[in-house]
Amino acid sequence: MGGGGFTMEPDNPALDEFVLGLAPAKEPRICLLPTAGGDSEAQIHRYYATFGDRPCEPTHVSLFRLGDKPVALREHLLAQDIIYVGGGSMVNLLAIWHAQGLPAILREAWQRGIVLAGLSAGSMCWFEYGITKSVGHLAVAEGLGFLPGSSCVHYDGEPERRPVFLEAIRSQVIPGGWGADDGAGLLFKGARMAEAVASRPHARAYHVARTAEGVVEDPIEPRQLPRPSKETAETELAIGELRGLKAARRAAGHRGGSRRGHPRD
Repeated sequence: MGGGGFTMEPDNPALDEFVLGLAPAKEPRICLLPTAGGDSEAQIHRYYATFGDRPCEPTHVSLFRLGDKPVALREHLLAQDIIYVGGGSMVNLLAIWHAQGLPAILREAWQRGIVLAGLSAGSMCWFEYGITKSVGHLAVAEGLGFLPGSSCVHYDGEPERRPVFLEAIRSQVIPGGWGADDGAGLLFKGARMAEAVASRPHARAYHVARTAEGVVEDPIEPRQLPRPSKETAETELAIGELRGLKAARRAAGHRGGSRRGHPRD
């Protein structure tokens, strides 16, 4: 996602609903990695405010607080259906992930078919390169390289990123790649871009390539996602039932342990 989701569009969960729908499980297990934002309590709170009332099992891992709240990282992450990476500093995100051995775990998760998602830094990190402000100015930063090419987020929301991205491609500092507006998302199946989606009417995505004539931006018309309605009585009843079910599960977990810590077959 170029931008959007629960931290940028708390009143429009279209992109987050889309992410949940990518997992085959009826109630997918979803884990937030808020590392890029310094494990911000505000980001974590917004995450639970969004996903706590939905048919899923949300958890999060705070790498900054592992000393106080230890987690078996590989076992927990490989037990998820979705791993969702929040926004913030791409440079700091990757430095901490490398120190904690996360890249190998996340690659294994990807190879197992676990959905990897994110916005801003949590979107660019999957590519070979992104455009970051983490060093105090706009600059190229290396990503994990799971997906080939480069990525630039906030294409419309932070328009100063765009010329830096285009110049880096033109000068062959980075390969071509993808640009995404706030509210636009790109779905990859394996390493192939399969679809663009949007939570806003004017959000766009772009394929950007260096050619003999210069750098070319090809706009991609995204599929407009429906804005989920929360206004029907049926929805309110379902949310109430879900809250009760989750409360019962939490109580049972305290008594007998939780299944989330065990990897899937």
